[in-house]
Amino acid sequence: MKKLFLLAFLSITSLSFSQNDYLLGESYYNEEAYEKALQVFKKLHSKSPFNTAYLRRLISCYQETSQFSEVEKLLLTKLKKNPKYGFLYVYLGYNYERQQLKDLAEKKYALAIKSIEKTGAYAAIIGRTFKEYNLLDRAVLAYEKAMSKNENANYNFQIAEIYGEKGAFKKMFGAYIDLIDKKEEYFNLVQQYASKYITEDSENEANVIFKKTLLIKSSSRPKKVWNSLLSWLFTIQKEYGKALIQEKALYLRNSRSLIPIFTLGKIAFENNNYAAAKECFDFITQTSSLIGEKINAYLYIAKIAVATNNSKTEILFQSLFDEFGKKARTIRLQVVYADFLTFSQNNPEKAKSVLENALLFSSSKFERARIKLKLGDILVFTGKYNKALRYFSQIQTQLKNHELAHLARFKVAQTSYFKGDFTWAKTQLKVLKNATSQLIANDAVALFLTITDNEPVDAIPSGLAQYSKATLLEFQNKTQQAIDTLRSISLHYKGQPIEDEALFKQAKLLIKLGKFEAAIANLKKVISLNPKGILVDDSYYELAELYNNSIKNPEKATEYYQKIIFEHPASIYWIAARKKYRKIRENPFLISKE
Repeated sequence: MKKLFLLAFLSITSLSFSQNDYLLGESYYNEEAYEKALQVFKKLHSKSPFNTAYLRRLISCYQETSQFSEVEKLLLTKLKKNPKYGFLYVYLGYNYERQQLKDLAEKKYALAIKSIEKTGAYAAIIGRTFKEYNLLDRAVLAYEKAMSKNENANYNFQIAEIYGEKGAFKKMFGAYIDLIDKKEEYFNLVQQYASKYITEDSENEANVIFKKTLLIKSSSRPKKVWNSLLSWLFTIQKEYGKALIQEKALYLRNSRSLIPIFTLGKIAFENNNYAAAKECFDFITQTSSLIGEKINAYLYIAKIAVATNNSKTEILFQSLFDEFGKKARTIRLQVVYADFLTFSQNNPEKAKSVLENALLFSSSKFERARIKLKLGDILVFTGKYNKALRYFSQIQTQLKNHELAHLARFKVAQTSYFKGDFTWAKTQLKVLKNATSQLIANDAVALFLTITDNEPVDAIPSGLAQYSKATLLEFQNKTQQAIDTLRSISLHYKGQPIEDEALFKQAKLLIKLGKFEAAIANLKKVISLNPKGILVDDSYYELAELYNNSIKNPEKATEYYQKIIFEHPASIYWIAARKKYRKIRENPFLISKE
């Protein structure tokens, strides 16, 4: 027994030393200290001659130090001992290629592929090694040879991936779709691989080819899975109406779950495509026989009515409460109604009464948290900050590490910011930068940067207090008062970092009021103040959108879309700008002829 323990200990210790040596060798290699790395990998290879990772690094170290003859000697010796190791011919061929000995290299590559005929055991290594050396055509040939010799071998994913690296999108997508055609279980895996090339831009080459390949396949071999893939593609491209057509076809064909249509509606809603979202939720309310499913769909229909300032929103809410009641199952609807009463109807007292009544029906701590979050918002709206902070703090304590607790912490930070307590706000925001919800994390980072970029230095006023006041007025829907406060900041804090932020926020509020010319003047001033500032691409995009959607001057809009496309390629607006620019330029009725 003692001997067994000793053997186990020595084995573990040996592995530990080998691992440490390997990491040391990698460190030398990455630092281009090839002579030092060579000594480490020589030692490792002598201990483990069958470890291909050690062998590959040893060969590379020899080559980087121009010791090609050592590589040749090493590989020929190995091949003499183990002729079946066909992958060694790839290493040997590449060693000749490094010396510009093309003919010799070609002969060795041919031997590597030929070796697959005798034994396919090393086919995967041969294909992978060709790929690592960027010998992509030979890698495909090796994988195809292996599959022709063994009907159970499947290297289609590897082949498709190589086509992608070569930019041969037609072959790549054809291979992926053929895989799904043979076995639909590959659906999620194909989505994962294809998503490396698919973008939001419907005119992107890969998107166009993927769509064409799918349509050709669906016409020759109709299957439900092609509708699912088309829906996925259209959703990525934010063409939600087209995605819904595919989802409806799937549902009507086999009356499957309405969940994909509900998910699509949520995505459209979150991307402000309210028309497409409403179409999704209308379909659910008209089709579903489940009360819960209907209420969830109506919840979003109500949210859409609020977001689009529908004049019949109040009537909609009352009809829904008449049908489904003010009970536990409509708590989320009641919260949305309270939000509408406060921020759209300026009736916080009625909203507060609705929520206090909803608390009586709440059956879980999560429902109570959602109600208290909205109650806190109403208290901030009415200026009762300390009471609001108590509600938010309760949620943090009761639901630690839950997303609702993170949201409550953000609201604590935001309320503290509104009050002018910037130090406490920053403390809360630092914690939230790693929140599980990306949206909360992004909002936290944005507010944190607003505070840190504009804090007073040496007690000299910076305008941050006035800016936070303007943000509070915006939150309270006192838009004109917010605009006036921001105008005061831009007048009294010229040349300070807060000036361009105040001008930009003021422009956004002016757009909300339909004062487009004033907004344009502000946005142009932001650009001229700091041509390399962080708000420049935001300003160009706002200008483009204003001219395109509100002023209806698409030709002028193209000027600003172009600014983003050619001068701000790293902008988050780049894809959208490129797509909208193309749409305008390709429509002869939108622009005057040059």
